[in-house]
Amino acid sequence: MVTRSSHLLGTVVLLGAVATGCATTTPTTPPTTPTTLEPSGPTWPDPPADRPVVELALEVAEDLASATGTERVSFTPGARVCEVVFRAWPNKPFTAATGNALTVLDATVDGAEVTVRTEPGGAPPDSPGTLVTLPLAECTAAGQTLDVELSFSVELGEGTDERIGYSAREEVAWLGTAYPLLAWDGAGWALDDAVPVPGETTTSTAFELASLVVRAPSRFEVTGVGAPAPAVQRADGTTEHRFSAPVVRDVTVTVGELDLVRESADGLTVVVAVPAGGSRAPATEWAQEVLDAAADLSDHFGPVPYDELWVSVLPGVTDGVEYSGAIQFGDVDPRGERWLLVHEVAHQWFYGLVGNNQARDPWMDEAFANYAEHLVSGDDDPTEDAVGVPGAVGRPMEFFADRRQPGRTYVDTVYLDGGRALVQARRAVDPDAFDEAVRRYLAENAHAVASPDDLVDALAGLPVAVQVLRDRGALPPEGR
Repeated sequence: MVTRSSHLLGTVVLLGAVATGCATTTPTTPPTTPTTLEPSGPTWPDPPADRPVVELALEVAEDLASATGTERVSFTPGARVCEVVFRAWPNKPFTAATGNALTVLDATVDGAEVTVRTEPGGAPPDSPGTLVTLPLAECTAAGQTLDVELSFSVELGEGTDERIGYSAREEVAWLGTAYPLLAWDGAGWALDDAVPVPGETTTSTAFELASLVVRAPSRFEVTGVGAPAPAVQRADGTTEHRFSAPVVRDVTVTVGELDLVRESADGLTVVVAVPAGGSRAPATEWAQEVLDAAADLSDHFGPVPYDELWVSVLPGVTDGVEYSGAIQFGDVDPRGERWLLVHEVAHQWFYGLVGNNQARDPWMDEAFANYAEHLVSGDDDPTEDAVGVPGAVGRPMEFFADRRQPGRTYVDTVYLDGGRALVQARRAVDPDAFDEAVRRYLAENAHAVASPDDLVDALAGLPVAVQVLRDRGALPPEGR
């Protein structure tokens, strides 16, 4: 999620990060005619065949203030496990403070009921907790598939400037990560506590979204992620909206009085949802600006990793939050705030395609998204106006929680100093060679959760660039 603290000479000063997917059914405003449907060229590596498979269903209340859901996960861990761990991220401090809550009600593993153990995991005392553990009757060996089913409830906080919330006046609800998120990072469980710093702490391996079913009152539009299937109207006055995606890291849904527009260019389809009551810019302008940003970024990083990019413009939200194939934006001027669009669309590569542990290594998506802004804007000499903690670009989220100004220090260090460090690393070597190394990093770590060591491997032929990043604390000292 993104929260802005300032905007220095065209450099993003965000407090979080945006983005992931929304899908749509029959829009209130008819979609515009696609401009082109040409393929975007080379594709990224296929996702692992043994990735988790998720089936998710949500039923949203008439007043948009709550939802209930079920989730089925087929999961084959690559290591011995004695429990299955999910994270309930609506319960982190910044979203819990405005009344959002996710409660896991019951669960089964391989058809047998299990005890649901919920712990704070950094959540405030009156929250259900972010850490949800399902102990197994017996530990399972690596390669053994587990079939998990959960039921859960969601309470939404009104006017939350974050990934989850709703507006009673505009009749719009946004449900980002509003379900138990499997906390596997490819090697083990991501157990990092949530912290009271505006920013992301989510970590998730990429999974197949076999189905996303959202049942909502028929008068509302619904967006999800991936490809939409025909909606099904029910006799009780609700409609089931269905979506699926071959690979995502997270899911977001928007429900309410929305106007939708669909536009396509160079193999990418963008669907934009804006409040039907009015927004600062029309959905068509948003769609074109997002397509333009995607095209500019593709020139540097390769094709957009997803065929669809679903964008929700939300009332009461300031900046944005990233998801795979989707972005939540605040109601801003997309041309005047183009830095924000570029930053959030860049997360489709740095977070969506290549994941990272956002609690332990937040710079690996945020600094790269800031760096992407510099490349697109042509600003290859960023100023040092905002200075974070020297040598601390690569520090975890918990490092910033104890600072006197946690949010500002986090932004200045991770976003600004991190983005500058990458610009300076590129400038210290042959820029073309650096660009090729970044594209290699993306290809070699596609659909995985990368670590700083993976970036070192990709930059192995550019030791001067590696040293620049070590000097700024983005990469660990040699030998560690």
